[in-house]
Amino acid sequence: MEDMKPSVTTLNCADGDDIDARFTTLCKNGLSLDEKTCMEAMKLFKETKHLLSSNISAFGSGMLEEAERFWFSFVLYSLKQLSEKSGENVQQGSEESGFTLCQILRATKINISDFFKELPQFVVKAGPVLSNMYGEDWESRLEAKKMQANFVLLSHLSKSYKRAFWELFLTSDADIDKQQNVTSAPDYVQECHRFGWLLLLALRVHAFSSFRDLVTCANGFVSVLAILIIHVPVRFRNFKISDSPRFVKKGDKGVDLLASICNMYDASEDDLRKTMGMTNKLIEDILKKKPCLASEYKTETLENIDTDGLIYFEGLMEEQSIASSLNILEKDYDDAICNKGDLDERVFVNEEDSLLGLGSLPGGAVNVAGFKRKFDSIASPSKTISSPPSPHCSPASHANGVCGPTSAKMAATPVRTAMTTAKWLRTVICSLPSKPSAELQHFLSSCDKDVTNDVLRRAHIILEAIFPSNNDRSVTGGLQSANLMDNIWMEQRRLEALKLYFRVLEAMCTAEVQILHAPNLTSLLTNERFHRCMLACSAELVLATHKTATMLFPTVLDRTGITAFDLSKVIESFIRHEESLPRELRRHLNSLEERLLESMVWEKGSSMYNSLIVARPALSDEINRLGLLAEPMPSLDAIAMHINFSGGMPTVISVQKHETSSGQNGDVRSPKRLCTDYRSVLVERNSFASPVKDRLLAFSNLKKAPLQSAFASPTRPNPGGGGETCAETGINIFFSKINKLAAVRINGMVERLQLSQQIRESVYYQFQQILSQRTYLFFNRHIDQIILCCFYLVAKISQLRLTFREIICNYRKQPQCKPEVFCSVFVDPSSARRNGRTRQDRIDIIAFYNEIFIPAVKPLLVETSSAGTNTRTSQVPEAKNTNDGPLPGSPKVAPFPSLPDMSPKKVSAAHNVYVSPLRTSKMDALISHSSRSYYACVGESTRAFQSPSKDLTAINNHLNGTRKIRGALNFDDLDVGLVSDSMVANSLYLQNGSCASSSGAPLKSEQPES
Repeated sequence: MEDMKPSVTTLNCADGDDIDARFTTLCKNGLSLDEKTCMEAMKLFKETKHLLSSNISAFGSGMLEEAERFWFSFVLYSLKQLSEKSGENVQQGSEESGFTLCQILRATKINISDFFKELPQFVVKAGPVLSNMYGEDWESRLEAKKMQANFVLLSHLSKSYKRAFWELFLTSDADIDKQQNVTSAPDYVQECHRFGWLLLLALRVHAFSSFRDLVTCANGFVSVLAILIIHVPVRFRNFKISDSPRFVKKGDKGVDLLASICNMYDASEDDLRKTMGMTNKLIEDILKKKPCLASEYKTETLENIDTDGLIYFEGLMEEQSIASSLNILEKDYDDAICNKGDLDERVFVNEEDSLLGLGSLPGGAVNVAGFKRKFDSIASPSKTISSPPSPHCSPASHANGVCGPTSAKMAATPVRTAMTTAKWLRTVICSLPSKPSAELQHFLSSCDKDVTNDVLRRAHIILEAIFPSNNDRSVTGGLQSANLMDNIWMEQRRLEALKLYFRVLEAMCTAEVQILHAPNLTSLLTNERFHRCMLACSAELVLATHKTATMLFPTVLDRTGITAFDLSKVIESFIRHEESLPRELRRHLNSLEERLLESMVWEKGSSMYNSLIVARPALSDEINRLGLLAEPMPSLDAIAMHINFSGGMPTVISVQKHETSSGQNGDVRSPKRLCTDYRSVLVERNSFASPVKDRLLAFSNLKKAPLQSAFASPTRPNPGGGGETCAETGINIFFSKINKLAAVRINGMVERLQLSQQIRESVYYQFQQILSQRTYLFFNRHIDQIILCCFYLVAKISQLRLTFREIICNYRKQPQCKPEVFCSVFVDPSSARRNGRTRQDRIDIIAFYNEIFIPAVKPLLVETSSAGTNTRTSQVPEAKNTNDGPLPGSPKVAPFPSLPDMSPKKVSAAHNVYVSPLRTSKMDALISHSSRSYYACVGESTRAFQSPSKDLTAINNHLNGTRKIRGALNFDDLDVGLVSDSMVANSLYLQNGSCASSSGAPLKSEQPES
């Protein structure tokens, strides 16, 4: 009889000496490293080489040569970032160490996108080696997430800048030839394009704060566009400023240029004027150009423009001198980055597509880590009321070189989305008072004692901890200016988060009073953990709006002392009680909650275990053995002391706490958490959702419970009655969310694998059984690891011809996939020793299935058989198990839940046919001139006087025909297979100028590998 255990393919690496020789050749010949650096690189490589040998198939396409190149690049990057240098060597910078990230990638023939996509696996597997060699702080010094986030930000920014530039200025030789008396114009326009990008980089280096968020940088690129419009000769323009409907802000003196550009890009005019001042100062200081008042200068480029408040630089963009200006900006940038070894940001304007790998960044999100959220609004465990979508901007149409009407704005891009969301923060939130409203003040004063001072003091301390000020008075010169910029940025973010916190807190109090039918909210409003979660959620939304590349989640958890489980309790309520929250921010919270539920709440140090140990006493031994309980939350006074807080708030004797574990030990550390989540940044912040249905999926049909019960002591009786403790109620709600999230993911895998509904039911049933009766299998793991094992288990007991390789191959195409899920599964040390492993707490998914999963779930298969499923327990290998019965209080398994239709919905398992509701405002964004013939829009034909049915017929004839039209699509190519669902989801962002493919390689068939 066939064994249920999947076979493990052993991949032997090439001879060690040959690999060493190739690595040495790379260091000496490819990068020209000195002898000392070569020796250090070889030492690190030899320490990690055994990991490469056992993980070849995990990188790229799984070929040895490709895996080697990836590993070489990871080793060299780690050496570059982690090598200890003396102060003298730091000053010498990259000249001493001899290589940068871009040089490494060129030498190993790897693009930046693929590098960051595969790097997390190296970090997880080589982490212990890096820790031993470079210290416990190696991960923060590696700066992988920061550099990855910066790459994402620059990718968004460069695409928007490139698109905006070529809309404003001539784009082709043919257009330029139409102009008279123009010599070498193509080169000049390209130089103008490069000049603008280098000027923006100079702003990032010299003028912006170290946080360099996307909104600030977008204001920078808008200011650069204004500079170019003022100075580039009129004959190179792609518009006539007097006739263009884009420039709508017109006064008696002509077009208000800055107001018009702000209208185009949803920018703040005040912020833009400040940024323009910085840009002008840089031009004066770096390029040594003399500023003149534009109102006192007469030139063709300023005609029909209101010049009040504008600065003009004579000769700035002259064709004869622009090359010299470019050289100066190049040298300035070289000097700025030579000591840092950061990513050379000029690569985005150098047209080095082979290094950028932008073709592998699907959609507008520039998904460099491969974790694109396709349907986060459906997969989210939150629920909320529907709110109006964010203002949509459709692309401007062009006719005869003149931009279209301003009502048809630019197509939605990550930069435009960020600017639109920032506009909501600026207009809706910033206009609010920075103190509690009269209504909120009433709630605070109606408690057993007036808690207003407590709330104010806590808010200022926690927000100061999240957005700390740099009060170092010892620095001078440029560092002092940088500190000032950082402090201004931090103060603005603190104020925004504070106002948002007060606004949502008032709405929550109003709703809670209606639920409890009592005006006294003492239990909730004196709960320390609740307020910190609210402040953390407000701060996270502010950070998500500005999209900083440095303060990434879970920064707000670390700095407030709360855990992922704590934050997950308020996300649903936060969304429900802020009706004006833009769709993009609701998506961010949805995606964030999904991220919390899938893995972070299961990590060591999660407060979920403190509730679980009360709700499921049978699990207490395992929880204590693994040391999973959360540390006490640091006290507010401890945090204030840690950040040296002296905010001048009213002194309060103490803050009332109604929980048993409110950190009295003064420990300011956040709960311990495994640092293995190298998830793509900004990806969740720009995810795809249905154009029409932008509502959130309710992960639970449970009756709304008072919010205070979610934050009460786990052992307290539930105020809602029923005889349960607050811990039991909370865990049941938590488990229902986990089940619903699993249902969405199981359904997606079933559709991709083209399996029957019976298999779907069986997989979901097994997952529910394991969650309720073998909960410990989730500890320190990702729920997708259990889902993948359930698929293979059901396949074997149902005698399906489905291999683990096929399951993993199809899981790779899921929007939430990350390679660590199947390449690095946690096992506790005692289990590792039983299986003959030494010092290894991470194994692959197949080893986990064989050694841990099957022995644990074997007794459950008996129940599955008695429930009527086609199970042969004799197929299961014998294994010892001492926990055969269900845990007390385990919820009953439920049938597969009903899920809303995904949009776009795949209506054919064998063909790429999708149906999606479409707003009229999206028409222009989707149906460009080149792709119009491939869409049929019900209710409105793509051609005049033609019905949608004729559209569909024409599309069918076109797809089924053999004649190739314009060579645009080749349906006869055998190498072209079915595209993935995520690619279709990303198709809405094709107007952003990026490819929808998730890799730089040609599209492969959906058919699983044999």
